[in-house]
Amino acid sequence: MHKLIVFIPDEAKERVKHALFSAGAGSLGAYSYCSWECLGAGQFLPNESANPHLGEVGIIEQVPEWRVEMLVPDILLDTVRDALYASHPYEEPAFDLIRVEERSEEHTS
Repeated sequence: MHKLIVFIPDEAKERVKHALFSAGAGSLGAYSYCSWECLGAGQFLPNESANPHLGEVGIIEQVPEWRVEMLVPDILLDTVRDALYASHPYEEPAFDLIRVEERSEEHTS
């Protein structure tokens, strides 16, 4: 199991979440469409070879972005990553995939 952490501009948040959920992310036990999110600020400087969705080449940009977290089963990592790239508006989406420890069977009772 992995935790996906992705940073998404407000206008694309629900679209990206829907794509990730449809690809199989965001399930835990008997629950689906599970995520955690908070609003923050992202900063970047597009270089000469960039084609930025927001901002301009050569100018530092700060934009409000949502940090969205959800779980991804190992078997669906490639599918979820493909859905992320297909649905996210940024040329280079910022995201982390972090391996999480799962409960062992001896701790489930």
